[in-house]
Amino acid sequence: MSVSLDGELVLVTGGGQGLGAATSRVLASAGAIVAVTDLREERADAVAREIGSEGGKAFALRIDVGDERTAPSSLVAAAEAHGGLFALINNAGVDFTTPLDELTVEQWDTVLRTNLRGPFLLAQAAAAVMKRQKRGHIVNVTSTAAKRAWANASAYHASKWGLLGLSYALHAELRPYGVRVCALVAGGMRTPFLLERFPDLDPSKLQDPTNVAETIKHVLTQPPGTAIAEVMVIPTEETSWP
Repeated sequence: MSVSLDGELVLVTGGGQGLGAATSRVLASAGAIVAVTDLREERADAVAREIGSEGGKAFALRIDVGDERTAPSSLVAAAEAHGGLFALINNAGVDFTTPLDELTVEQWDTVLRTNLRGPFLLAQAAAAVMKRQKRGHIVNVTSTAAKRAWANASAYHASKWGLLGLSYALHAELRPYGVRVCALVAGGMRTPFLLERFPDLDPSKLQDPTNVAETIKHVLTQPPGTAIAEVMVIPTEETSWP
């Protein structure tokens, strides 16, 4: 029997657009209280307001996921205000499509800071809350970039392969405390993350991010005693595999 999300706090990073926004909407429609977080607070606020206008419960937070001074404390404060934290969705991500000989150290650090350091910082804070609760979920949104490789994406691949490894390490470490960790391997989606950078992509061959968000809901509603450690969701006509 699936678990209800009614009244459960879920924090979604990168919630202001794309998969993060779709996930926020899907989980709110299932009864969750969604903390929609984004580096750009106006985006998060727009999604939270939309959810509220449709009868759901959501609030916006500005979180710079890579900032160790503010990101963990923001998560803990939200959890304390709502009597706990049911799930953390590490979704925020950035990339530079740049050949190795043109990739700067600053660009490398930006990608790793958001895509890997951020999930580590927030998972560390979430785990402390969830271990006390003896329950909770951490979903790390990785990518088919953690399974294969293509040119001009070395920093992105490094971050997503690293996030997949981090997910499995946390899965092994936190299972005894009732905390379930899932790596969600997502293929190409009709989101600004892809379409704004690759205008030649055929949107019809990409998947609706809502479909991926529904998979996240499926992971979160598994009954106690079952953990989904990894799940891959790709378009029927996958475009990200060279």
